[in-house]
Amino acid sequence: MKYEWRKKDKDLYLPKEVPVEIEIPPMQYLTITGEGNPNGEAFSECVQSLYAMSYGIRMMPKSGVTPSGYFEYTVFPLEGIWNLSDEGIMRQQEGADLTELKDFLTYKVMIRQPDFVDSDLVETVRKAVAGKKKSLPIDRVVFETVEEGRAVQMMHIGSYDSEPESFARMEAFASEQGMLRKGKSHKEIYLTDPNKVAPEKQKTVLRFWV
Repeated sequence: MKYEWRKKDKDLYLPKEVPVEIEIPPMQYLTITGEGNPNGEAFSECVQSLYAMSYGIRMMPKSGVTPSGYFEYTVFPLEGIWNLSDEGIMRQQEGADLTELKDFLTYKVMIRQPDFVDSDLVETVRKAVAGKKKSLPIDRVVFETVEEGRAVQMMHIGSYDSEPESFARMEAFASEQGMLRKGKSHKEIYLTDPNKVAPEKQKTVLRFWV
């Protein structure tokens, strides 16, 4: 039976539009890091690299190679951990708004991988994908286990620029529950394609750690 993350992992990927506490288990990902405006070409190339690798793994049986333990599954959604560079933090303290801070964002974007994936498999796929996608930074993609632990999360429906409203609700919830937020970094999980869905209907899981 095909593994569908929307059905099997609802607590991780389909929370309600209210803040909740959750314990995130360690999971393995393909990741790539960068800095700058997410509307720029560099960020787009990072995302393309992750999808190229992820679909390369997903489609291996169609190329005649079936990895040990392979099972049918839906490729997991794109996720990103976001923060500000030192200069961005300084500008924020000086009163810069979200739009002005986009050039100073730091990010680690990632796509979760099934349990059968290991480092040898990733390197095999990397060679194949790099040969076809020479313009992408495939060599920067890292295979790693990400440990998040205890977190607060909620579903945000609306544009990315309206996320501060949801984060304010999450911080209020954490405070009411006696939880302290760990730093200002946060995770976003993208459930809709911004190229196909109107901003007011976009669905993004927001998460920070406590």
